[in-house]
Amino acid sequence: MGFIPWVFLVLFLHLLSPTLSSNGLSGSDISTRFLNYSKRQELLDWMVGVRRKIHENPELGYEEYETSKLIREELSKIGIQYKYPFAVTGVVGFVGTGKPPFVAIRADMDALSMQEMVEWEHKSKVPGKMHACGHDAHVAMLLGAAKILQDHREELKGTVILVFQPAEEGGGGAKKMIDEGVLENVNAIFGLHVNPKLPLGEVASRPGPLLAGSGFFEAVISGKGGHAAIPQHSIDPILAASNVIVSLQHLVSREADPLDSQVVTVAKFQGGGAFNVIPDAVTIGGTFRAFSKQGFMQLRQRIEEVIIGQAAVQRCKAIVNFHEKENSFFPPTINDKDLHEHFRVVARDVLGDNKVKDIQPLMGAEDFSFYQEVMPGYFFFLGMQNVTQKRLEFIHTPHFEINEDAFPYGAALHASLAARYLLEVQPETPSLLRKSSPENKYHDEL
Repeated sequence: MGFIPWVFLVLFLHLLSPTLSSNGLSGSDISTRFLNYSKRQELLDWMVGVRRKIHENPELGYEEYETSKLIREELSKIGIQYKYPFAVTGVVGFVGTGKPPFVAIRADMDALSMQEMVEWEHKSKVPGKMHACGHDAHVAMLLGAAKILQDHREELKGTVILVFQPAEEGGGGAKKMIDEGVLENVNAIFGLHVNPKLPLGEVASRPGPLLAGSGFFEAVISGKGGHAAIPQHSIDPILAASNVIVSLQHLVSREADPLDSQVVTVAKFQGGGAFNVIPDAVTIGGTFRAFSKQGFMQLRQRIEEVIIGQAAVQRCKAIVNFHEKENSFFPPTINDKDLHEHFRVVARDVLGDNKVKDIQPLMGAEDFSFYQEVMPGYFFFLGMQNVTQKRLEFIHTPHFEINEDAFPYGAALHASLAARYLLEVQPETPSLLRKSSPENKYHDEL
C-alpha cells in the first residue's frame, strides 16, 4: 500500500475513534483522572479559600469589581490568559489550542441584597449583602475546572472558554455578555447550580425545558383619594387593585393550557398609610413565568390588558411597567437534547450510574437561558446535602450554607464535560485534507 492510501486509512480510523485522547485514554479515563485530580487536598483547599474570600465580600450585579479582580489574579497565577472587562465586570479566560472547536463553561459572580444570618468565621462582612445563591461556590468550582484543564492542556482538542459572568440575579448579565461578542463561534456551553436538597455526589437535570421563562411587572393604579367615611366622593384604587389581583389569577386557571405550566404571582401591594384615608394611588407588582416563549409573551400581553381593563371598570387609571431595561425577561432554560446525552455519559463516568438523576421542570429562572438562545446549552444541578449532617437551607434565604465537599465534583464535571465535548466535536475534514485558503486559517477567537 502506498503512502497516500496509508494516510487516508489513518485519518479514517482517527475519525472512527473521536473519544480517544492523544495518549490513547478513553473519555471515561479522562473523567476518572479529572475527578481524582480535583480531590487532591491542595486543589480543594485552594477552591475553598477562594470561595470564602468571595463570600466574605459579596457584591451585587455589575458591582463585582473585587470578585472579578480576585478571579483575574487566580487565573494569572495558574497561567491562564483572559480578557476583561465584559459586561462591566465579566472575565473570559481560555485554555487549550486557541483554535476551534470552542466550548464554554460558565459561572455567575453576583450576590443578593440580604443580611446573612449564618454565624461562622467567614460570614459576610458587608451589611445587607450575602452570597445566598451559591455564586461564590460556582466561581470557585469554575476556577477549579480551569486549574484541571490547564494542567492537562496538552490533551485538549480545541479551546475551552471560561465565562465568569456578572449580574445573574435579575440583571441579565448573560445577555450583555452575548451582546459584547463573548461567545461568537462557540459550539456549546455548560453551566451548573448548587442544589442543597440534592444529595452530595449526585446531579440532576433533564432534556428540554428545565426552568421557566421569567419576567416582572409593576403597576400604579390611580384613583382619587378621600375620607374613608364618605367613599362616594372618592375613586378607590385599593378596590380596583384588589379586583386586578383576583382577575390576574384567572389568566392561568382559565386562559392557559393546563399542560403548559404558568404562574402569575402578585407579591407587592403598597397603598395608603392611615386607617381612615382612601389613597390616591396603589402600587402592585409581581412575577410571571412560563415554559414556552409563546406562552410567556401571551401572559405578558394579558397581564397588561387585565390590569388596565380592570382598573378602568373601577374608574381608575393604570400604568404598567415591565422593567425590561432594569430586569430583562429571562427566556425558558431549555436543555439541548444531544448535550443531555453527552451530560449523562460524562456524569455517569465521573459520579457513577446511580448518581445521575432526572428532574421535573422547575418554575425557577436562570439567565443561562440567554446563552441557549444563541447556541446549544446545558444546565444541571449539583447536589450538596450530606445526609449524615444537618439539613441545608434552600437558596435565597439568610440561612443558606454551602457544603464545600461538593467542589471536587463540580470542578471535575465542568472540566470533563468541556474536554470530552472537544474530543467528540472534531472537524469533519482533517486539516491534512484541507486546501490552504484564508477561510481555513484558524485564529484566536478571543
